[in-house]
Amino acid sequence: MSEEDNHEQDQREEPDRVGARLRRAREAAGLDIAQVAAETRIPQRHLLTIENGALADLPARTYAVGFSRTYARLVGLDEREIVEQVREELAEGDENGVGPAKFEPGDPARVPGRGLAWFALFAAVLLLGGIYAFYNSYFAPGMGPAPLSQPQEQAALDQQDGGEASQRPEAPAASGPVVFTSEMDGTWVKFYDANGERLYEAQMAEGDSFTVPPDAEGPQVWTGRPYALAITIGGRPVPKLSEDDEIIKDVPVTAEALLARTDDRAAPETESSSGG
Repeated sequence: MSEEDNHEQDQREEPDRVGARLRRAREAAGLDIAQVAAETRIPQRHLLTIENGALADLPARTYAVGFSRTYARLVGLDEREIVEQVREELAEGDENGVGPAKFEPGDPARVPGRGLAWFALFAAVLLLGGIYAFYNSYFAPGMGPAPLSQPQEQAALDQQDGGEASQRPEAPAASGPVVFTSEMDGTWVKFYDANGERLYEAQMAEGDSFTVPPDAEGPQVWTGRPYALAITIGGRPVPKLSEDDEIIKDVPVTAEALLARTDDRAAPETESSSGG
């Protein structure tokens, strides 16, 4: 029995699952897996994973949602309904896939007795105490409480240290080329400047990258898969434009704009942590 026959038999057992619905729609449209992969730019192994109902086996939740949406669009199913069902099935997997770890007792004959365990603990404490005393006596004899004499001299040293610290320059902001790299196949993206002139437009394959021209005036981006685009500035990774499956447009992609987005995300986290 072939791999496709096996997965069709599995799907008959759960006809209302997302994978079964997509498979039936594909067959009704007269398409095979290879044709769907060519049209959607989604690898065949991921399509089979979806049809087999193993959504949790995809690289990430956003991949499951995005791939299923694209698949549904191709075979004429309601995209919103499919996406909602995908999220429900992923939630079911989260609830059912985590169970308490089982504990298997070992061989009682190999478990040390309580007396031996206490002796080992006592020996460890003595060993640590001896190491600490040896270190203080031979390697750090002067590491005791600071003398209370000469407070003026100590204050002067503290003031000098504070002055030097205030004179240190702040760390420069990250700079360098802004690079977008696709983490999946079939990532459509368009970059353009403030006048609407196209800088780059393509269906990026996994691993493809684009460097924003440093002399571009007000460069912006338009894509439906922001979660699939990794971003670096001068080689340093920065957060993606979005982790959700959504269309973004007219988003500035200069180094300054991307770093400002990073600072805006970090500010609420800092406030919440200080408030708690």
